[in-house]
Amino acid sequence: MPPAVFAGPPPQVPLAPPVVSVWIVYRGQINFALAMLAYLMVLVGAITLIQASPTASWRYYVAIAPAIPGAFTLVVFVRALTRLDDISTRIQLAAFGLALGGSALATFGYAFFESVGLPHLSPAYVLPVMGILWGLATAFFTWRYKWRYRR
Repeated sequence: MPPAVFAGPPPQVPLAPPVVSVWIVYRGQINFALAMLAYLMVLVGAITLIQASPTASWRYYVAIAPAIPGAFTLVVFVRALTRLDDISTRIQLAAFGLALGGSALATFGYAFFESVGLPHLSPAYVLPVMGILWGLATAFFTWRYKWRYRR
């Protein structure tokens, strides 16, 4: 067996670090931001058109138009969730469970208070309440994981 032949000695100058693209690192956030931007643009356009022509027969089609970029936002969000590691997935699952249960408890509880005289609240408040609870729960479960498994 002949001896191994190399092209030469290793380089004396250290190799440059690999170039990391901003697109690769922040792809999920960029996609989400673009989808939300498209949603907001279509939403503002739809509101403007509906207010300009409140009696037009096509106003229902225009009112549903923001759902299209909203669906893209949902796809980007779910794809980002599927790319999480195991610990982040567990944290998000626990946070979502707490947010869902907390929102259900708060909204159904308030419905009972409405029957005894409190003012009626729009169902549009449910999603913001769920989002706030999800953010708080994510912060809590992240803190709990770091505190429990600190070294």
